[in-house]
Amino acid sequence: MTEKTNPSSAGNNKGWFARFLATVEWLGNLLPHPVTLFAMLAVGIVILSGILGYFDVAVADPRPEGAKGRAPDGTIEVISLLSAEGLQRIVTGLVTNFTGFAPLGTVLVALLGVSVAEHSGLLSAAMRSLVMNASKRMVTFAIVFAGIISNTASELGYVVLIPLAAIIFHALGRHPLAGLAAAFAGVSAGYSANLLLGTVDPLLSGITEAAAHMIDPDYTVGPEVNWYFMFISTFLIALMGTLVTEKIVEPRLGVYDASEASEKLDGQKMEAPNALEMKALKWAGISFVVVCAILALTIVPENGILRHPETGAVAGSPFLKGIVAFIFITFAVPGFVYGRISGSMKNDRDIINAMAKSMSSLGLYITLVFFAAQFVAFFKWTNLGTVLAVEGAALLQHLGLDGPEVFILFIAMCGLVNLSLGSASAQWAVTAPIFVPMLMLIGFAPEVIQAAYRIGDSVTNVISPMMSYFGLIMAMAAKYKKDVGMGTLIAMMLPYSMVFIVGWTLLFYLWVFVLGMPVGPGAATYYQP
Repeated sequence: MTEKTNPSSAGNNKGWFARFLATVEWLGNLLPHPVTLFAMLAVGIVILSGILGYFDVAVADPRPEGAKGRAPDGTIEVISLLSAEGLQRIVTGLVTNFTGFAPLGTVLVALLGVSVAEHSGLLSAAMRSLVMNASKRMVTFAIVFAGIISNTASELGYVVLIPLAAIIFHALGRHPLAGLAAAFAGVSAGYSANLLLGTVDPLLSGITEAAAHMIDPDYTVGPEVNWYFMFISTFLIALMGTLVTEKIVEPRLGVYDASEASEKLDGQKMEAPNALEMKALKWAGISFVVVCAILALTIVPENGILRHPETGAVAGSPFLKGIVAFIFITFAVPGFVYGRISGSMKNDRDIINAMAKSMSSLGLYITLVFFAAQFVAFFKWTNLGTVLAVEGAALLQHLGLDGPEVFILFIAMCGLVNLSLGSASAQWAVTAPIFVPMLMLIGFAPEVIQAAYRIGDSVTNVISPMMSYFGLIMAMAAKYKKDVGMGTLIAMMLPYSMVFIVGWTLLFYLWVFVLGMPVGPGAATYYQP
């Protein structure tokens, strides 16, 4: 589709910015489907291991003597899979690589609970109540904030909140694209921040743990390890998103001209939760508090049954190790209570149908996981990840980049890679086996590395043509501005990316390295072998 030029738009076809966007799109289009990409990477690992193994490539083992997994001769050699033994290991490990892939089970279990809250209508009603009951002064903040917390069920934010935000802004006499931009920024650029743990937390922590095992086979990374930082990030992102919308994006858009719309807008309606839905929301909230109180009794008292059985501490306790089960419960129980009172769920069959519906939508994810699991396993078997990490860590130390400043480059790199590889899990599965061990070797804990990754992965979602919902957002925008093009949309969202990456990185540096705060419960800042 040919994009019309507009002298007032930053998305015209002249200048470096347009060429940059065109380059990003071209590079992104060169990439194969993520499933194909992982299959190719897995095959590439096998071939590369054969070549490096033939030349006996090895590095000194950085782990201290006596450490678990340390080579007896103090060296780490590249193990070739391009051999009879390698082929046998590949064939016999194909299934267990898949079934043992840490993020798979945890994501499925967490999603079962979220699906009840989503399909009962609880999450939709909560978002509508939050946004539509906000005052005119607070409506922008409420929209961005609702977008951030909607990422527990990401599709809901894209499908429900973003079009709703445009309608609300239009009804208030404001530019509807500013409302769309504010919601899009919260849902997508603030993707990793949240008040509650969601399905993305176990997904990323499983990949991080597998990568950390290349250096420390006993290291554990739970889904909760970034919760403190992501909780406080929610308010910063909501504030920054509000300021960018009201001070930069909305003034630039100017007064909305309804003649620019591609269809008549008079019939648009906003539906606030009705009396029955509000009653259901109230009781769902009460049930949530009751569930949290019961869980608190297992961990807050010194003799809590879910504290560590030997030390009595919260760190390493069954509570933290079983956090995915509690994600399931804290979404499923209020979800069913809401559904029962609102009438959207009447019995156990409705709960089962909601869970089954969510599971049926995961076909592509499960397919991707199969190939990603092979890639991660091959990377570990061959020692390529460890070799690259040792060499990379040595290079960083040689360049003097072994302090906190390394995270500025790391976050920027993740944001750049995200422009062409939009899936959070796909990108982390590729990069974690290299960067987690590498940054561990210069002294940083996997929990902190993962938190930094989540910043870079989130902030450029809104300007990435490869983001899976980008086409949907363009279609929504075209409803209000018929000649909108990709450059127009990216130019509108670019201020969010620029402000978010600077502000969020500063928060990360202050939180972790200035204030010395942990990024999550029991999370270390520095790795101690």
